[in-house]
Amino acid sequence: MSTETVQSPAPTPSPELAVRERGAWSLTWHGVATVAKLELRQRLRSTKWYIGLALFFGIVGLVTFLTVMSTSGSAGIFGEESGRLVFDIVVFFVLLLGILVAPTLSSSAVNGDRKEGTLAILQVTLLTPAEIAIGKLLAAWTAALAFLVVSLPFLIVGIIQGKLSISAVLVTILLLAFVLAVVVSLGLGFSSLVPKTSSSAVLTYLSVASLTVISLIVFALSVTLVTQTEEVRVWTVPEEAYSWNGEGQEPEWQCEWTTQEDMVIHTERTWWLLAVNPFVIVADAMPEQKVAIDDEYGYSPTGIMDAIRYGVREARMGPTMEQDYCWGHDETASPIQQRDPDRTPVWPWGLGVLTLLGAGSLVVAVRRLSIPVGKLPRGTRIA
Repeated sequence: MSTETVQSPAPTPSPELAVRERGAWSLTWHGVATVAKLELRQRLRSTKWYIGLALFFGIVGLVTFLTVMSTSGSAGIFGEESGRLVFDIVVFFVLLLGILVAPTLSSSAVNGDRKEGTLAILQVTLLTPAEIAIGKLLAAWTAALAFLVVSLPFLIVGIIQGKLSISAVLVTILLLAFVLAVVVSLGLGFSSLVPKTSSSAVLTYLSVASLTVISLIVFALSVTLVTQTEEVRVWTVPEEAYSWNGEGQEPEWQCEWTTQEDMVIHTERTWWLLAVNPFVIVADAMPEQKVAIDDEYGYSPTGIMDAIRYGVREARMGPTMEQDYCWGHDETASPIQQRDPDRTPVWPWGLGVLTLLGAGSLVVAVRRLSIPVGKLPRGTRIA
């Protein structure tokens, strides 16, 4: 009597096992697009997002109109630079509003879904943590770019007013889009770290404030820390001029070189605090405008961005060890040669720091979305 052995079918691997076999960082465009579409559909159903776009459009339009009206009647003050001034103000205002709006688009992407119990549904599917995180990041960035798109008509007004080249326009738009991507990535990272949406929003705004406002404050306060007394070479009147008692006819003092101790500010040690500022990055990356100066062609600030660029690069060069204190005493030209401005760009350093911050936030989000979860903060909902 023969017996037949019936083989049981092989067990179907669970979604969790399949995800583990793919790895947390396994990516497919289908998975990323699926998550991004789900996120965008939720935003499109919300009227608040459309109201935000309308308010953004109106505020940028109002500022552009007021700027054009203010500079159009001030040709005597700004001259040909009034058009460039319009472009600079519009770009900076769009950047300011963008980094204020962007945190709200991603600071609740993870903890908000976890609170509503919808995040666990995505985690038990075949989607990997990287696909979920990048999909949410892509959706938030797309929503942020929508605010940039509605401001394009006013950027075009600034472009026409400033008579800018196509390269300058492309650089500006790409950098604005990149900064928005970094901000939404920071919001995504904090959203995966803390359980409350309000806390993640506050942390994201603090990070943005640290890069923009606080970096300037720290740079200003650090001046006293990098100031020291050193011997410098000074072009000044002789010491007898300061001790002259005023009796008789004032002699004609001749300026001369001397060495004396003076306060020297070493900004070359703290310039990097300015390099991480998004406004400095955008301004420094703008192509320089060549203008005529005394029948010779050279580079000269023609707007707010140019002034920021030259200021930051001058800070990186540090102080000069020769000073001219002979103003009003000698009609001859100063013997101190004006040093050439630094042409080395600053923006790659700031762009590198922002890239590390954005990539680090994405890595944190992927790690926090990985399953099984080892430990969750107290009060965090799983499903």
